[in-house]
Amino acid sequence: MNNNPLVSAVIIFLNGEPFLEEAIKSVLNQTYSDWELWLVDDGSTDGSTRVAKDFAALYPSKIFYVDHPDHANRGMSASRNLGIAHSRGEYLALLDADDVWLPTKLEKQLELMALHPEVGMVYGPTHYWYGWTQNPADSKLDYVKDLRVKPGRVYSPPELVRILLKDGGVIPGNCSLLIKMALTRQVGAFEEKFRSIYEDQVFFVKVCLKAPVYVSQEVVARYRQHPDSACHTAEVAGDYHPEKPNPSHLVFLNWLKTYLEKEQVRDKGLRQILRVEFLKYSNLNLYKMLKLPAKLKTTIKNKARSGARRFVPHSLYNSLKALYQGKNYKPVVGAVRFGDLRRLEPLNRNFGFDRGLPVDRYYVENFLETNSKDIFGKALEIGDNYYTTRYGKGKITASEVLHVAEGNPAATMVGDLTTADFIPSDSFDCVILTQTLQLIYEPKVALQTVLRILKPGGVLLATFPGITHIGDQTWASSWYWNFTGYSAQALFSEVFGAENITVETKGNVLTATSFLQGLAVEELSIEELDYNDPAYQVLISVRAVKER
Repeated sequence: MNNNPLVSAVIIFLNGEPFLEEAIKSVLNQTYSDWELWLVDDGSTDGSTRVAKDFAALYPSKIFYVDHPDHANRGMSASRNLGIAHSRGEYLALLDADDVWLPTKLEKQLELMALHPEVGMVYGPTHYWYGWTQNPADSKLDYVKDLRVKPGRVYSPPELVRILLKDGGVIPGNCSLLIKMALTRQVGAFEEKFRSIYEDQVFFVKVCLKAPVYVSQEVVARYRQHPDSACHTAEVAGDYHPEKPNPSHLVFLNWLKTYLEKEQVRDKGLRQILRVEFLKYSNLNLYKMLKLPAKLKTTIKNKARSGARRFVPHSLYNSLKALYQGKNYKPVVGAVRFGDLRRLEPLNRNFGFDRGLPVDRYYVENFLETNSKDIFGKALEIGDNYYTTRYGKGKITASEVLHVAEGNPAATMVGDLTTADFIPSDSFDCVILTQTLQLIYEPKVALQTVLRILKPGGVLLATFPGITHIGDQTWASSWYWNFTGYSAQALFSEVFGAENITVETKGNVLTATSFLQGLAVEELSIEELDYNDPAYQVLISVRAVKER
């Protein structure tokens, strides 16, 4: 290891004027001097922008100010990622604008990295700091949070993730960790869909699934407690609670389930713990029973089992037993209950629009939200500019709408993508092509047009159906194709080059069935929607980039 590796420190802030200067000075006061500091402004409207720029001007070789295009507010994860993208260090250290490092933070944690070169991250407990007010009564509230894991040892993947799911208290404060920059980039840094709450847990999980982590007993930072903090604000709003079921926790669990599938993490213990955590939202009483002390739980279980066998129908008993054991219950032949789905006519023929948001639109909108950074500048969309304005808000300089026939008041251009010579080459930063390609008889020709009209470096965001019905006569007469992930990979590779495309598929047997019946998103849980089975492709999405 380099004797003096560069550490990139990243402070993000949004209207952090009351505390930002103190946070910056805690970096300046470090006993280890080989660092750079990136101050990332997430759209502040108070004096914190001036504070950050003043420090950057005072220390031009050490401190740097950056913000998002148009001084936009993008959230904590996107802001940290912006700082990480600019960083040049071998290590990454995070600090929020209302927290402070103790002077030896970097020195001590770099020593631990040198002693344990196999680890990707070190962290320690955090001082929960009420006494910053200098009120003696507040100082009595100060404490060092127990991380609920044994310090002074290395934890291999996925040990810490298992513990996190059982007890969220294992999560360190962002201000108390030091991580290798290469590992940060390898795991994809922060997930930008998590703008605030649980963004740290998502990052922690990604790191702890990938590399060993050393847990220290050294306190290296102070975590300021005040009513305007993100956690306190979310708790007051009902979006978060450190112990009780809450919407943000469910979003985190759904993300984790999908991420484990994507990364092909097969740890049975971890998956069992995750299934138990989901019971908080599907069967809270069973969840509480599973959390009872072992001896009491055994007594209750034995009595319940003997009673259940005597009085509960056999099929229901087997179903409950499978749920408890974390298994999927499969009824025997003849015992399947179709209920409302035993019908020859679908519940709704209009894709689910008459019942709520169609299932495929859930996947379309998640895809566009995930790639919203690509929707900027001059954009082209088919039919209308709904998604352009929704996901490109504040970033669009010109919006064009192409429609195949006259009569659409939203259209600024009329024509067919396969014969669109009237559209100038190298015109657009982004083209949004949702649920359209199946209606074009020559999709490759249409994609060649899109490639031509995109600027170098421009992005096509395309979605199209996999498993679907073909609608009423409005669409059926021109519905030429359905696609798979493999056919999309082959088609787009021929036009854009395989190295310039990313293909994803979304869906599972339940969402496919629901979509065919015309059910809506509102009739399914987030867990059900986000579970991904590549064998049941409801939607295929492609992000394609034109080479510069």
